[in-house]
Amino acid sequence: MNQLTEFGILAFTSLFTMVNPLGVIPVYISLTGGLETKEARRVAVKATITALVILMLFAVGGKFIFDFFSISVNSLRIVGGIIFFIAGYDMLQARFIRTKSQSESNDEFANDISLTPLAIPIICGPGAITVSIVLFNDASAMPQKLVLLLAIVLVLAITLLFLLSARKIMRYLGENGNKVLMRIMGLIVMVIAVEFIINGLRPILREIFKIS
Repeated sequence: MNQLTEFGILAFTSLFTMVNPLGVIPVYISLTGGLETKEARRVAVKATITALVILMLFAVGGKFIFDFFSISVNSLRIVGGIIFFIAGYDMLQARFIRTKSQSESNDEFANDISLTPLAIPIICGPGAITVSIVLFNDASAMPQKLVLLLAIVLVLAITLLFLLSARKIMRYLGENGNKVLMRIMGLIVMVIAVEFIINGLRPILREIFKIS
């Protein structure tokens, strides 16, 4: 197995784990439960494309953006972890993370949730962004960088297929099965959120207290 293939497998598996297409399904179902199938599909497409663009931008220019604004990846982990925790708590209660207000049209609601929280931070979270930045900078040659970008496209294409099939999957599970799965995934999301926050705080606290 050559170096390029090994890097491609590493990039795909790392991104697939961070994006977690299966874990996105309960969140997507809870957010789009009050929408028609056509509108729900539009949300899935827009959220996936948005996440794709963001991951591409961060992969190529993430280090420059962070350096320019003096932002650390650790700060991103903490903020993303907090947002993740709130989303996970709502899932644990088996309720919508974001509900449509009476004055809000379906189009406005769909556009809103497709960006936040679905695209960011559910699909394109701090873990996926961090992996994209690190792997792009670790890539020693242009072919490896192109393989990473291809891996991003492939993982998000799989995510889109999962989302477009989400209602059929949940239909087999039924309402009770959906709620059970949502609560389980909510607990997992909250645990991941705590890990993000701890991993973000640890180096910051070490720096503050001068711990080597």
